[in-house]
Amino acid sequence: MRMATRHFAMGIFLFSQITLGILGNSSILFHYIFLILTGKHLMPKDLILKHLTFANCLSIISRGIPRAMSDCGLKDFLDDIACKLIVYICRITRGMSLYAMCLLSCFQAITINPSNCRCLTLKHRATKYIGHCCSVSWLLHLFLNILTPARVSGPSYKKNVTNMSYGYCSWVASGNVATALYMLLLCFSDALCLTLMACSSVSMVSVLYRHKRQVKHIHSAQHALKDSPEDRATQTILILMCIFVLSYSFSSIVVILTTYSKYPMLWGVSVLTFIEICFPIFCPFVIISNMNSSSSPFLPCFGKR
Repeated sequence: MRMATRHFAMGIFLFSQITLGILGNSSILFHYIFLILTGKHLMPKDLILKHLTFANCLSIISRGIPRAMSDCGLKDFLDDIACKLIVYICRITRGMSLYAMCLLSCFQAITINPSNCRCLTLKHRATKYIGHCCSVSWLLHLFLNILTPARVSGPSYKKNVTNMSYGYCSWVASGNVATALYMLLLCFSDALCLTLMACSSVSMVSVLYRHKRQVKHIHSAQHALKDSPEDRATQTILILMCIFVLSYSFSSIVVILTTYSKYPMLWGVSVLTFIEICFPIFCPFVIISNMNSSSSPFLPCFGKR
């Protein structure tokens, strides 16, 4: 009885967080739709944020809602096909979020770097092809996770140590060589993106630090406190990256604990779900805090005016 009450409370909590995240991400999506309909050209950074926000919406819906419904007492509400589709979307949006954050951090690092011939050429190419890169990345993750549906099944009624239960679907963990190579490919892709994010973060922090020192020497202390739009954008991206890396790291730890535990950890699955959707929930509000709320009727009032 006490366990059922805890699951129900967790379900209600997840629903409240899901509602908050959907409202925040929808505000940004409608903002970009409004800009496109009014004939305004989206900047390269806005193109990346548009794809990131769409991936966040899909992640919250596919990952959070089924888990919250399961915690609220709805059991076996998804059949085999629905389970395959839900988990497939989860994997795609997770990879797309990682790729978009990597692309955003690398592009911002190129943008704020001192202007020399090589940086200008790279910046021009990045600005020209950034939209195509975002579109191609969706196709890349569609094919990269093409084997996921084959490893997912509907609600499992038999206790099987090879199945890792999600509460509403089951993940069949096979141990053959092909699966190991496939998982190695996914891990390599994630590790490459995280490495690029780390390198770009170090570059951005270095540029910001040098800029602060130069400003202190040139201007008065009162002027030095005023950040440029590029600095504010860079600080916002660094905050997003910190939230993403923390969420990604904690979720990986919980996945390892859940996988290698001898006993079912359904409560751990609910915690894992919340950790995984933390970034999609809080990401839009960090973005909105650096956007001009007067340019669109869809941004909340706490946006920058």
